[in-house]
Amino acid sequence: MRYVIIRDDDTNAFTPVRCLETLYRPLLEMGLPINLAVIPEVATNTRTPDGRLEGFLLGNTETASSSVAIGENKPLVQYLVENPGYRIVQHGFHHDYFEFDNGQRAEIVKRLEQGTRALSDAGFPAPQTFVAPYDKLSRASLEEVARRFRVLSTGWFELRRLPLKWWPQYVLKKASRAAHWRIGQTLLLSHPGCLLSYRRSFSSMLDTVLQHLSSQQLTVLVTHWWEYFRDNRTDEQFIEALHEIGEYLGRNRDIKVISFSDLVDRSMTLN
Repeated sequence: MRYVIIRDDDTNAFTPVRCLETLYRPLLEMGLPINLAVIPEVATNTRTPDGRLEGFLLGNTETASSSVAIGENKPLVQYLVENPGYRIVQHGFHHDYFEFDNGQRAEIVKRLEQGTRALSDAGFPAPQTFVAPYDKLSRASLEEVARRFRVLSTGWFELRRLPLKWWPQYVLKKASRAAHWRIGQTLLLSHPGCLLSYRRSFSSMLDTVLQHLSSQQLTVLVTHWWEYFRDNRTDEQFIEALHEIGEYLGRNRDIKVISFSDLVDRSMTLN
């Protein structure tokens, strides 16, 4: 049996319900869990390196606030709560670029705890999984995340950033060529990049996903909801490719789509 986790990043207080509904209704109806990495209190002026407003702020109208908590979008929260196929994952706090890529431990702890509180205040269960903005984590951030969460989902791990006491396990991971590993009670999951991205070929997207599935027991598929609605238009081809992949995963008896919380409950041995 091969396992797949679908992780969609950047849901926040400005995310239109219609976007999530358009993308994931067919998958939800097949019983496939969708892990939403939710920004607890999104910064309203986050910009790309070239100065443009980040794509996940596409629903942002003019606001005087520097940040907006997810709980302020009550229709979105209600929608997510009423559709339990969505599983909520903590995605940073404000989603600033260097938010968790620094050594200021007190600030890191503050942001982690405030983020969890914002999700709980909105009515979501306390998150067990953490996703760092832009996959950037300092040594101190890695330690504090591992103290508070059962799963860390990220793109990669670098020896120079790891706590020294993690080095032996990391060396074993590298020697065995494992994609995933564990520190204490925390699962450390890497993913093969954003396979579900508008920057990739839609016609070969399913084949690319299947190639990665064949090489691992567990694959984390990462996508971003706003990429399907970028530049104020709906990318029908991209959405069709997503639905094709979802249908394949849902119909294949040798593949099971699970959530991060399922993974914790199963205590699986991963490779």
